[in-house]
Amino acid sequence: MMSNLEFNNDLDKLLAIMPPKIASYLTHDSLSDVIEIVLDIGRVPEVRHSGGRIEKLGKDIVDDKDIEFVTSHIQEFTHDNRSGIPGTLHRISGIRNRQGKVVGLTCRIGRVVTGTIACIKDFCTQGKSILFLGPPGVGKTTKLREISRLVADELGKRVVIVDTSNEIAGDGDVPHPAVGSARRMQVAQPELQKDIMIEAVENHTPEVIVVDEIGTEAEAQAARTIAERGVMLIATAHGNCLESLIKNPTLSDLVGGIQSVTLGDDEAKRRASQKTVLEREKQPTFDIVIEILDRNTLAVYKNTSEAVDYILRGWPIRPELRKVDQNITEVNVEIEQPHEQKKVETAKDNSMNFSFSRQDYVEKVKPLKKVYLYAVSRTIVEKIIERLDLNVEITRNVEDADIAVVHKNFAKGGAKVLSTAQEYRVQIFYVKTNSMAQIQKVLKDALDIQPGDSEVLQGYTDAAEAALDETKSAIKMVQEGAKEIELSPQNHQIRKMQHELVEQYNLTSSSIGDEPNRRLKVFKKEK
Repeated sequence: MMSNLEFNNDLDKLLAIMPPKIASYLTHDSLSDVIEIVLDIGRVPEVRHSGGRIEKLGKDIVDDKDIEFVTSHIQEFTHDNRSGIPGTLHRISGIRNRQGKVVGLTCRIGRVVTGTIACIKDFCTQGKSILFLGPPGVGKTTKLREISRLVADELGKRVVIVDTSNEIAGDGDVPHPAVGSARRMQVAQPELQKDIMIEAVENHTPEVIVVDEIGTEAEAQAARTIAERGVMLIATAHGNCLESLIKNPTLSDLVGGIQSVTLGDDEAKRRASQKTVLEREKQPTFDIVIEILDRNTLAVYKNTSEAVDYILRGWPIRPELRKVDQNITEVNVEIEQPHEQKKVETAKDNSMNFSFSRQDYVEKVKPLKKVYLYAVSRTIVEKIIERLDLNVEITRNVEDADIAVVHKNFAKGGAKVLSTAQEYRVQIFYVKTNSMAQIQKVLKDALDIQPGDSEVLQGYTDAAEAALDETKSAIKMVQEGAKEIELSPQNHQIRKMQHELVEQYNLTSSSIGDEPNRRLKVFKKEK
């Protein structure tokens, strides 16, 4: 763990490279929650706080001399325009003009924060590969740094950090103490990260490899190679959530990849799905996926294979939430167990109970679909969604969509949109005209809505309520002395509800007759 003195020394090193007119505004206390110091020529310097607040430093604008002062006190920028201060975790990134001159600097303050992985320590010690997802600035690299130290020092594993841009273990040839005894391999250029990943496995016999920001297909393939050799892999990747990663054609291989599969008629009916569906292609590279929702909240998918399968089939799945208190000296683990999953495959099962609410119906049977429109009337589509009570959301981004509805006459002009849709495996449906009837027909085909589907819920609700009212009347009559009462014919699902209601009143019921006239008979239990 890093002491306050050590961290203050690191801040002193950062302040030492700042121009005097800027450093005069900066103190240890004022930098306590600062993420970045930003210097742009012709603008007032500013600092960006962790909560998103931006603060101007004085009124003097940054000039060429200020930029030169900083760049003269640091090492030359690498190919990705990054540099650092040896022995610290601070990172200085440059912005260049068209002639290659540095005209702006982003100085990110690197901190050692401990306790951020206490709530997921049990996962880190299982020996399983873990992938972290989340937007920039939520602490992905901080967690990699702490996990490296944990696994290397407390578990005694051979850990190698593939450190692109010296992001994890700091600048200089000696890794920062924050990573413990983990070894570090520097990467000269970002595009070489995949090669260093493989080199680490082949040359240094690691038990664990730590990588920050897997962002290309080649790096995803290198990660799979590492995992297949039995090495534990801890990494971060571009993407905010598991669902977006699944739909990313470049990185989906990290969680098993997806492929389009055409089902037979019987299998499609059994699944209650379209004939063409998306399925996981192979075993995921990572056993566990953790979404970093914010600095103190993590969503854990403990079984990546199961999570991906559920998401692709539209089944509801909830990750396990774990939280770290703001005061990280005390860690509060909040475990939220997933709801019992309701597989859509049970739709064909005669024992399915239709006595759930409209919200249950939406969540369990009709998962939310995202639709992208190209040259198709949004107003008409919204009216259709409202009229048919569809669980559909219109999205502005084709890569986020499940289906795309495209006007056929404008298909050529939308070549880029269509190629993006195909790249992200979004199903495309065409309309010939912007008429209500045409768009409704295509939407029904796209969403696999059978005749009467939009009224099925209301139909079952009305029929069930009437049948249960009749059952209550029969129960009352039997309780008052009637020997037995026969009810009106109902389908299997409603009869099941009637049986359950009768049982609640300590009476007996049995089904008599043949379909479609099969019905209940209600009577007292024999003593």
